[in-house]
This record gives sequence, C-alpha cells and structure tokens, in this order.
Amino acid sequence: MKIKTTFAMLAFALGLQPGLAAAEGAAAVEPLQPIAALDVQRYMGTWYEIAKYPNRFQKKCVGDTRADYSLQPTGQIQVINRCREEDGSLSEAIGQARQLESADSPRLEVRFAPAWLSFLPMVWGDYWVIDLDPDYQLVAVSEPSREYLWVLSRTPVVDAQAYARLLGRLETRGFDPARLERTLQAAAPQDQVPTAGKAQ
Repeated sequence: MKIKTTFAMLAFALGLQPGLAAAEGAAAVEPLQPIAALDVQRYMGTWYEIAKYPNRFQKKCVGDTRADYSLQPTGQIQVINRCREEDGSLSEAIGQARQLESADSPRLEVRFAPAWLSFLPMVWGDYWVIDLDPDYQLVAVSEPSREYLWVLSRTPVVDAQAYARLLGRLETRGFDPARLERTLQAAAPQDQVPTAGKAQ
C-alpha cells in the first residue's frame, strides 16, 4: 500500500488553517458557539468523514477520508488524517491537538507543522466541536468564521434521519447544508449514503 505523507494537508478534522477570511455573511448571524463540554477520552478513536465544505487542503482526496485521534501522556492529542487520492495512494497527515481553557473544553487547536515550530501562534488552527450526539457517534466540527465545516461519524455509514436532523440544526446556526460535499467511503454501500449534499 502506497502512502504519501504531507504535513501541508491541514485537512478535515483537527486541520484548520488560522488567519483566513471569515465566511461570507457570517457577520449576519450570531457568533458561533461550541457544545457545552467535551469528554476527550470518549472522543478519541476513529472518525469517518461523511461530508465537508469543499476546501483547498483536500482537493486531492477522492474518498476514504478518516481521522484517528489518540490521547498522549503529555495530555495532547495525536492526530492522523488519511484519505485516498485518485491514483489509489493514501495521503497521510500527522499532527497534534490541544484543548484550550479546561479539561472538558470543546475548543481545541491543532497543528501539522513540525514540533519545533509549535511556539508560533500561526501554526495552530481552531477546531471547535459544535454539535455532538450523546453517544459520541456523529459530530460536526467547525471554527469561529464558519468557513470550514466537517461532519464525521464513528462508522462509514450514517443514519439518514440523524444526518438530516444534524443538517437542520446546522442551518439554524448559519451554515448552508447545500455547500456540503459528501465523502465516498469504500465501506459504505451507496444506497445507504445520505442524499443531502452533493457527492464527491
């Protein structure tokens, strides 16, 4: 299996680049708020990308996009993002994430730059958990400007009704579900893929 490693892929989950312009129209809605609290231990493990706002960091990804999170002894989180490219190879980005404020904070920062650059604020990007079901099975991740949005699931197949309800909640908070691009997962039968959002 061919794997391409790239630290420039500030991808779907725990992969936002700071300093980008705010989303168009974001000023017309209330400031974005994350969920009340995040149990980081429960959040660890594998998450499959179900849909996302298109972004330049993932242009080469054609499917099988996932994130693997693991808590380190230092208290930081190791992030491994993977996706399949058009030639069949796997692209991989390895980074670190850290919580802000408190141990149950849903506001995190992530970097994919080398550790020796971690003292620079510009290499850290916002990662906010803005919607999460009680069972930690379906999550929406964004950042204050609403320019980026990812929907992730513990499984490659997501319940269509749960997905539709999530999109409804996101719409009331200033997001445009029509912008979402579905992610193809090889393990997901296509007749079980939610229809909202365009296929990648």
